[in-house]
Amino acid sequence: MNTLGIIIARAGSVGLKSKHLRPLLGRPVIAYTFDHARAAARLDQIAVSSDSPEILDLARSQGFTPVPRPPELATGDASVQAVLLHALRYIEQEHGRDRSPSGLLHAQNGGFGETALPGHGPFDAIALFYGNCPVRPPGVVDAAIALLETTGCDSVRSFAPTGKLHPNWMARIKGDVVEPYLPGSIHRRQDLEPLFFHDGAIVVVTRASLLRQLDHPQDPHAFFGIDRRAIPTQSGETVEIDQEVDLFLAEAILRARMAV
Repeated sequence: MNTLGIIIARAGSVGLKSKHLRPLLGRPVIAYTFDHARAAARLDQIAVSSDSPEILDLARSQGFTPVPRPPELATGDASVQAVLLHALRYIEQEHGRDRSPSGLLHAQNGGFGETALPGHGPFDAIALFYGNCPVRPPGVVDAAIALLETTGCDSVRSFAPTGKLHPNWMARIKGDVVEPYLPGSIHRRQDLEPLFFHDGAIVVVTRASLLRQLDHPQDPHAFFGIDRRAIPTQSGETVEIDQEVDLFLAEAILRARMAV
């Protein structure tokens, strides 16, 4: 399976300013995602999509393909799937991987890349990396790609258990009045229904699934497809940097891993 890794890293951030470039143990946060992508054996090429000249320069210095992101895809409202599609189009058209008669949109009719040379044609799958995720479980990227290939599903994402953030223990606060989000009186953790959330470690989708957004532009999750699968992870194995405290948590976990 010919797989393109795309690291996305927007310059702006609503929460933590310049989070991808914040120092973490003497390195920018995004450098750890660079490491994770480089360590994945099943990636054929790695690209970095950003509107930040500094991030693009870092990507270039690490041997990755920089993808300059246009302003309309560098806003807080831009969908991830639109960013991925732009990067895929850029790589395949600008770097000679698009061998089809009429380019990316021709894929809808099954003709994209039919004459491409083995190993040099359009990609079969796209692996999405969030650049603000310096802590991931080892091997999670290759495991997700392998599951995508062996099952023939549309997408694979990493999921961690909700733990204490389970919906049964959540509430609405109106003024100072507490209203349970879900009715019930479950008080033991082991009695809760096992539920999981996407932790951001990895997302892998097929090319066909990514192209679904062309027919479903109003659905920001169309690129996950119909058959969606999961790679299980554990609490604390993944850390996304969205606020200041996340940097301290990531540092603690990274130090612990280095000490082993």
